[in-house]
Amino acid sequence: MVRAVLLSSRSGVSLSNLQVEYKDLTGELIPYKQLGYATLDALLHSMPSVVKLDKGQSGEVVCHATTGNEVTRITKLAARQHTAKRTGRPQVVNCQMRVKPAAPFVLNGEMTDFRSDKRMTLPSRFQKEVHAHLSQNQQQSNGKQILGGKLVQSRIKEVLNKHSNGLWVSKLPPLYREHYKQDLPNEALKDLEHWTHICSVKTSQITPQSAATPPTPDKSQFHHNKPQTQRSSATSKSSTLASPRDLPPDVKQKLGELLLKYSSGLWAHALPKLYQDTYKCKLPEFVLDHLTLLSDICTIDYPMPDNSKRAILYAKVLEDENRNQSGLAGSETKETVERCLSSQTVPSLVIPREEYPSVLVVEASDTNSVILRYIGEGYSKAQEKLEDEMREFYGQDINKVALTSPLSGQLTAVHAEEEEEILRAQVCEVMADKVKVYYVDHGFSEVISKSKLFELHEKFYRLPFQATKCKLAGLESFSQEQAVLKRFESMATGKILLAEILERKEVPLMVLYDTSQDDDININAACMKALQDKSLESPLKVNSAYMNVNVTSVCSDGTIYCQVPSRGLTKLNGILEKTENYLHSQVTSELLVSRPFCGKNCLARYKGKWSRVEITNLHGSRVLDILFVDVGIRASVEVTELREIPPPLLRDLISTPPQALKCCLADLPVSVGSWTPDAVHWLRDTVLHCSDCSLKIAKVDESKRLAHVYLFTSKNFHDTSCSLNQQLADLNLWNHQKDVFLSSRGPSKSLNLALPPLLELPEIGQNMDVFVSVACHPGHFVLQPWQDMYKLVDLMGEMILHYNKMEEKPLKVEKNQVCAAKLENNWYRVLVKGVLTNGLVSVFQLDYGKHELVSCTQLRPLTQEFCQLPFQAITAQLAGLKPRQWSEEASIVFRNHVEKKPLVAQLDSVQEASQSWDRKVVIYLVDTSQEERDIWLHDIMAEFTDEMSNAA
Repeated sequence: MVRAVLLSSRSGVSLSNLQVEYKDLTGELIPYKQLGYATLDALLHSMPSVVKLDKGQSGEVVCHATTGNEVTRITKLAARQHTAKRTGRPQVVNCQMRVKPAAPFVLNGEMTDFRSDKRMTLPSRFQKEVHAHLSQNQQQSNGKQILGGKLVQSRIKEVLNKHSNGLWVSKLPPLYREHYKQDLPNEALKDLEHWTHICSVKTSQITPQSAATPPTPDKSQFHHNKPQTQRSSATSKSSTLASPRDLPPDVKQKLGELLLKYSSGLWAHALPKLYQDTYKCKLPEFVLDHLTLLSDICTIDYPMPDNSKRAILYAKVLEDENRNQSGLAGSETKETVERCLSSQTVPSLVIPREEYPSVLVVEASDTNSVILRYIGEGYSKAQEKLEDEMREFYGQDINKVALTSPLSGQLTAVHAEEEEEILRAQVCEVMADKVKVYYVDHGFSEVISKSKLFELHEKFYRLPFQATKCKLAGLESFSQEQAVLKRFESMATGKILLAEILERKEVPLMVLYDTSQDDDININAACMKALQDKSLESPLKVNSAYMNVNVTSVCSDGTIYCQVPSRGLTKLNGILEKTENYLHSQVTSELLVSRPFCGKNCLARYKGKWSRVEITNLHGSRVLDILFVDVGIRASVEVTELREIPPPLLRDLISTPPQALKCCLADLPVSVGSWTPDAVHWLRDTVLHCSDCSLKIAKVDESKRLAHVYLFTSKNFHDTSCSLNQQLADLNLWNHQKDVFLSSRGPSKSLNLALPPLLELPEIGQNMDVFVSVACHPGHFVLQPWQDMYKLVDLMGEMILHYNKMEEKPLKVEKNQVCAAKLENNWYRVLVKGVLTNGLVSVFQLDYGKHELVSCTQLRPLTQEFCQLPFQAITAQLAGLKPRQWSEEASIVFRNHVEKKPLVAQLDSVQEASQSWDRKVVIYLVDTSQEERDIWLHDIMAEFTDEMSNAA
């Protein structure tokens, strides 16, 4: 349990706060005395496999989670890498892997669950009893109907979403089999017309249906039904206005091109500017008022029902099904030819379904063809099991049938002498007494003696080849550059990394991350930086002075970014001028950024001109954070505001290092990070509009590439007493504002806002798809309705764009106030629960159900625009169980089964209240992810409680 608390904090938990966070999670303090220790510190020192104790910057003891020995051992086994020089010798690689935060992420309205594998497993005895008990689900009462069909329905829904223009029912079974490697149950085809919540069956064909696009009887047989709450009214409102009968064909064609560039959807309000920038002409004004004119090229969604102007457009992809089928047949034939070895076939490797799988990087002679292996169940673990079986099988002489006449392309079993291992390999080249083989599970080749080859038994053909390839995003144009490959070799080869899959193709497009350090390292971005010309970097020499300095940014922590005259800055300005001319002359959509990812280099406008930026964070699929690398300014923008770097100028711009010099003022009474708002505002007013600044470098921190400088607003940089440093030190700007306090006066003004209506719930006994965002124990957890999750992501994207552009103004904080709060680069709708004496505010996230502490400086008034979508968090307790004090073990089991997971909820009762945060539901939770049976969580918990009671 201590590990769970520590894993939730990437930077560690101070010893003084550990008890508080532990109690927040479990409801109890750490019982160190009951465990025989005089102090908590003594208990923690006795648990080196769980916790590591360090000293923080302030001297306070900080606790960090350590990787469990068992996890480390398994990972090391899975990461055995064989090299061509020393066949079979396991190489110990970096395996202290930190899993990405477990949080729901929504793409195109579908949720993907990124969750940690570090979950507590039940005792083996209890597991057996649970599996035996689960078979009783089918005999439950009418209140517990079988939900196994939910998985099939959700999969059909996914298939339909990919065929927005129609789909014949006869095509559904092969498509289902292709996507999920399983046959579609025959009962599903019979029940299609009854599944009106996901589709409507006509007489010809299948087409996803949108409220903004009425179905056409002669073209649609099977429609994916989307929610139509309040959307039809917004659509009909616009259609009543006088409008042209149709759009000019060229305008519609151009709009179609734009929509295809943004497969995750495009906000309608962004169309006019995007159209103007791309095609150098205006979009007809009536288009936004008559979006139904676009219904044949896109579907229209209204995430904010009360605002018909805030629509999202999704392109309809027109596919020639016959061409697709023939294409699939061709690829299958090719695959069959390649894999038909010795009359046996090997199944193709399926890309893991999770968005962030772990991979072991083997080697790369080209970043467009990096060889790697997937780590985990069904991949590295299955390979280890197979090699153990091969070692045992070929350890018996009777099974060693020599392969006397190997043929090129033939699969074989190879004896690796050093480890006494038997590995699968494919013959590449046959020589006189030797052969060159490729180890299909390990990704390298070797020349060996023919005497080491054996016939591969047919039972070892069942596992797909584990060595596969990927392409590194952003490096496509520099895939064989020696500087890039050398950097990749040193940072990635032989290591277990986290892979973000951007594009699922035969050779998937990926971004790789090293998460073993304190800060995650983007491998793609680091390799791109290897191309930079170091001679063009901003100069950093102690005691050097520079005139004509341009201060571009003053951050809230006191960090300053400057541009100093240099050869690199002169070259950059020349390239950017060429870029401006190039983009102005192009009339094409090719340079629109359609696939953003962290670390990507591209262009955005700064003060009206195109400037270099790096994408630093993504909020959903349409809003992202960027850094203007040459001025040090961060911003939040829509993806439509970005442009690709023109190919003719790509190498020049990539090779030029960022020209923003990172500085801090020397000899100040406070350090960076302790600046008051008054001091920041004074410095901004003084230097940002000064055209004649100078600076002198006092010290350089090479590890951070940070210069400690004296800053001047004149050329008199010889006398430090005239510096802005001295002026700031003499001013009375360093006293922080007094702590805020709770107001005892009447209700907050924020409550006068028209708060959203209560979230609509199904009828008692009915089901709803949910995502469990927080789980404390069966008596208290928080749900989010799955159906409208994409609306929440869109809303949060809009909040980011709105609040990140607002000027920082202190907000008077009062209890029960509904406002917006910034937490970890996102803006949330929150309810103020209380204000602490140190200026921190306790808030409740109204859409996620989490309690957080946030600085009062990170609060903003919630505007009416963001009060349309009902608050999404639903407080709940599990039905079917008697109320009790849940033990720590039971709470952990419950969390492991439900937290950060999509489930089905069956409503049992509702405790109504006037405000959403006071309302509570009692529900049954059902896990329908298994093919053969549904798992009812109250059965699991009842069984576990009985088992624990019997063990006691």
